[in-house]
Amino acid sequence: MCTLDQLKDRHSPCECETSEITAVLGRRPSRRAILTSALAFSAAPLIARMPAMAGSTLAVSDIAPGVFVHQGRYELQSPENRGDMANASFVIGNDSVAVIDTLGSAKVGRELRAAIKAVTDKPIRYIINTHMHPDHVFGNAAFKEDNPEFVGHHKLRRGLEARAQSYMASSKDMLGEDAFDGSEIILPTKGVDDTLTIDLGGRSLVCEAQKTAHTDNDLIVTDSTTGTAFFGDLLFSGHIPTLDGSLRGWLSLIEQLEGRTVARVVPGHGPHAMHMPEGILPEKQYWSVVAADVRRLIKEGNSLTEATKVAGQSERSNWKLFEQYHVRNVIAAFAELEWE
Repeated sequence: MCTLDQLKDRHSPCECETSEITAVLGRRPSRRAILTSALAFSAAPLIARMPAMAGSTLAVSDIAPGVFVHQGRYELQSPENRGDMANASFVIGNDSVAVIDTLGSAKVGRELRAAIKAVTDKPIRYIINTHMHPDHVFGNAAFKEDNPEFVGHHKLRRGLEARAQSYMASSKDMLGEDAFDGSEIILPTKGVDDTLTIDLGGRSLVCEAQKTAHTDNDLIVTDSTTGTAFFGDLLFSGHIPTLDGSLRGWLSLIEQLEGRTVARVVPGHGPHAMHMPEGILPEKQYWSVVAADVRRLIKEGNSLTEATKVAGQSERSNWKLFEQYHVRNVIAAFAELEWE
């Protein structure tokens, strides 16, 4: 059975059944101890979908000149999907390639690498991770032979080091020996304190470190040539958002992102590309509803147990994987908002 701390720490709360969560809450711990789908990009008919190449089961889509995205599945980690549950992207410059997130295992990471090599023979010099969660970083191991710079938020190293053991154990358990074989945590070699500009030859990627929101190590990457922004898990579409940072911080950041002018945005989970600000509105609504419900329940003197049954339930029909992730979101929201 999972403890409350484990529930908050895990990116994949599905590792604990709902009955386990109920049992944990039933122990009445102290509160202080507890820590629809958006609009698809309107130019989607113009996206060139490239089938999986030899040696790869991954398809990638050309969403802008030199910008490719693989869309992950709306699923939980399993031996069948090999950790292919998030979006992964790559940008090709005149001199080199940057990969933005690498999926959830070395095995599926190798398939991503094969798909990239089928598109271009330019060297892969940068692996950029938008944040620490396993479904975005465990594929890094597949790119070690390229000897790239591994780039992330300046807090990414600390986060991965702190959770290395739990991430390795839980991912191996969910993916199985075969799918997880060869996976390892690759720590960043270059941290982003504020902004970092990466030159790929003829085009630049601007990496921006964010304040605590989805996690405390979120990074936004923008291709200056095409105006394509990669939000990582600061943007979910279809797949319910998951909270591992600060609800108040995330809502504050969403307000800022709504005003950002970009040609298109790639979510961490969702379609290949979306428009702003329309694309982020469903996520904003979800978190606003959760925050409002939790604040009301706290004001009325209700318990955390009651909050997990009531808060945000009006959003159930708008999101895939609601059953697997929503309760964890309410637990995290309650812990944060009770002491504001």
